[in-house]
Amino acid sequence: MADLDLISERLQKGKAKEVEKLVGEALAEGIRVQDILEKGLIAGMAVIGEKFKNNQVYVPEVLIAARAMNKGMAILEPAMVKAGVEPLGTVVIGTVKGDLHDIGKNLVCMMFKGAGFKVVDVGTDVPPEKFVSAALENDACIVGLSALLTTTMPNMRDCVEALKVAKPETKVMIGGAPVTQAFADEIGATA
Repeated sequence: MADLDLISERLQKGKAKEVEKLVGEALAEGIRVQDILEKGLIAGMAVIGEKFKNNQVYVPEVLIAARAMNKGMAILEPAMVKAGVEPLGTVVIGTVKGDLHDIGKNLVCMMFKGAGFKVVDVGTDVPPEKFVSAALENDACIVGLSALLTTTMPNMRDCVEALKVAKPETKVMIGGAPVTQAFADEIGATA
């Protein structure tokens, strides 16, 4: 019988091929898609997230675990669609204009996918109008803005302002190494 704790454990160790195999076995045994997702994949990433927060693991370990989660999700996503699992909502995410960094954005994409959201990744160096059009086209409930460079942080303000005009009910989340809660408050981001 498939062991969901083992999926979580292997994911935490970044054993991508093993996670892929174990998720496939769990599906073949008829274990509920939602259980595999929540008790295997999400549970493993939650442990990694907590360890990262407590400085027990660092970015390389998070990336390795994220790659393992991606492998598991690649197997699980078709089964989720077939089982009729509805996404919790749609998240549009990208790195703001002038910034090409995407490691953090990619991790956040995976966490949203793992949490049950549909994710529309608009890429890097994204102008405000592209965030707005993607949010409107996909009826996004959340837009995520990423920046690593302090010089591109003002572009977050432009995006927040454009989104407030075009789709005011949308939550706007900002992130990146130089971003603080004070800056989020200053520019009117939700989080």
